[in-house]
Amino acid sequence: MKGLFIGLSTLDCIYLTSSIPSPNQKIVALDQTIAAGGPATNAAVTFNYLGNESILLSVMGQHPISELIRADLKNLTLIDLYPNYQESPSVSSIIVTQKSADRAVVAINASKIQVSPEQVPENILEGVDIVLIDGHQMPISEVIAQQAKSRHIPVVIDCGSWKTGLEKVLPYVDYAICSANFYPPDCQPVEKILKFLQDFTIPFIAITQGEKPIIYGSENQVKEILVPSIKAVDTLGAGDIFHGAFCHYILSENFPNALLKASEVAAYSCQFFGTRQWMKKVNGPFGIEGKNVH
Repeated sequence: MKGLFIGLSTLDCIYLTSSIPSPNQKIVALDQTIAAGGPATNAAVTFNYLGNESILLSVMGQHPISELIRADLKNLTLIDLYPNYQESPSVSSIIVTQKSADRAVVAINASKIQVSPEQVPENILEGVDIVLIDGHQMPISEVIAQQAKSRHIPVVIDCGSWKTGLEKVLPYVDYAICSANFYPPDCQPVEKILKFLQDFTIPFIAITQGEKPIIYGSENQVKEILVPSIKAVDTLGAGDIFHGAFCHYILSENFPNALLKASEVAAYSCQFFGTRQWMKKVNGPFGIEGKNVH
């Protein structure tokens, strides 16, 4: 199947440490890895790894760091929304603590690099089976979501946090997958969040909560899905991996089953350091004959 993923691309510099450094302290990392990141990017990599074709629509530009991102994404089809951009793409510095698997992230999002709808390539939805939007390129996302809706192509939105302009995209969304940190204006608790999204006539809504059960349904009938219990090594990118796996499974499964299977992939990934190591496992449980990512 072919998926279109719209949003942020970064270069993630990830360090494994015994603890978070205190002010003015220098520490030696236990391990390190560098990979392309960003919500849409990690989801696209996961969708591709599970045996599909991923198209990533993002800003790359001409900076030397951009070439590092491209090199890591060589198995994807990349469409650069701003090929003449000369500045550095976002570089994320991430510390993962060994004992707790918690992470601290310092990064710049795509708020300074918003591309106008005129940059949407013609026939971008040709042959596409599913679209995922991460909310980091809102004007482009609104146009493509509207086009997808008219063509009956399912649209998934990664609601990691509330972003300005999201209300213009939501009317065209089929699947809203939210994090526990997604708080629309004046919306708490969960029941209000579910109603807020239902008012946009989104038929399928779920809220992930890390190791806690996934909540899905409506304000009047909230259901839960238990997620696998694991000893996490690194939770970085778990939500992004969940979204990529969800896009894979929802094309052949019902909504609860797709959520459950996506949670199994995300949980498995948390047992490895970084966002790619789980894919390198020989004969891993989710790979299509160990499809390579590098």
